[in-house]
Amino acid sequence: MVVNKPSILIYVSQPDPDYLREVCAGIEEEGVLYQVIPAEGQLDELAYAAANASMLGSGIGMVGRRAAMQMRQLSMGHNVFELHAPHFWQCRNLGANSARAIKKMPFKTMFGDEQV
Repeated sequence: MVVNKPSILIYVSQPDPDYLREVCAGIEEEGVLYQVIPAEGQLDELAYAAANASMLGSGIGMVGRRAAMQMRQLSMGHNVFELHAPHFWQCRNLGANSARAIKKMPFKTMFGDEQV
């Protein structure tokens, strides 16, 4: 019998490998499991599908150098966060915030010139 563990799903379409590594590191730092799943589609579609397929209700979509965090309760296109060519610290915080949403913790900063 195969049992899927509760995890954040990351649906990716040709993601920037450095950005993906940082997103995953942010999730790991919060102590939450994740799965990276290759998929095809637009950024909003991937984020929405990932959130709805995740047992935890939190998902991330990545296309190239773009990433979006989505929650199951939100409509497609209404991402919690959306990043275009972000800094590495923003990618890490995006992953952390996906986990923090599940744990009902305050989000880390996502915008500005420097990591806080």
